[in-house]
Amino acid sequence: MLTLYHCADARSFRPLWTLEELGLTYQLNMLPFPPRLLAKDYLGVNPLGTIPTLLDDGARMTESAAMIQYLAARYGEGRLDVPVQDARYAAYLNWLHFGEATLTFPQTLVLRYTRLEPEDRRQPQVAGDYRRWFLARLRGVEAALADERPYLCGEAFTGADISVGYALLLAQTLGIEEAFTGPVRVYWDRLTAREAYRRARRVQAQAANDQGVAAAQVTSALKP
Repeated sequence: MLTLYHCADARSFRPLWTLEELGLTYQLNMLPFPPRLLAKDYLGVNPLGTIPTLLDDGARMTESAAMIQYLAARYGEGRLDVPVQDARYAAYLNWLHFGEATLTFPQTLVLRYTRLEPEDRRQPQVAGDYRRWFLARLRGVEAALADERPYLCGEAFTGADISVGYALLLAQTLGIEEAFTGPVRVYWDRLTAREAYRRARRVQAQAANDQGVAAAQVTSALKP
C-alpha cells in the first residue's frame, strides 16, 4: 500500500495530485503543520520532520518532485512520464525540477517572513525581494507557453505540469497570483480544471476532517 504523509496544500500536494492522476490506491495520513513541532511521533517516520514522506514497499522518499517522477515511472504505464528516448525528455526533467528548485524555493521565504515568523522577526524587505525573484523566474513559464501549447511539454500533460502547477498553487496562497500574465493564467485555469486536481483538493479536505486535522489555514511545508 502506498502511504503519503501530507499537510494541507503543502509540497506533498504534488504526490497527492500524481496519485489521483494515476488512479492509484493509497493511504493518506494528514498532519498538522509544522509536523516536526505539532506531531512529534512523525519524526519516527521522517527524522527531518518535513513534508512529504512517501512509503512504498520498503522505499521511503521525502522529496516531492522525485515522488512525481517515481510514481509516473513505476506506475504510470506511459502516463505523466516522458521516455528517455523522447526528444522532450530533457525539457520534462528540467521543468520537473524547475517547479521546486526555482519556483517554490523563493516562495517559501516569502511565506516564512510574512506569515510563519513571529511579528517581531518578520522581514518585509526579504519577502519582497524573494517575491520579485519568483516573478522573474515565472517568466520562464510564460515564455514556454507563448506558443499557446496546452502544457509545458506540448500536447501531453506530464508530471512536470504537476511540479510547476504546485508552485502556482502556492503563489495563489501567498497572493502572488495577481501577477500571473495571460499565458500563465490560462495555463493555471487549465490545470485547476483537471478532475484529478479537483479530486486531490476534495480528498485532502475530507481526510483532514476525518482525521481531525485543521486544514483551514493553507500553508506550505517549509524546510529549515
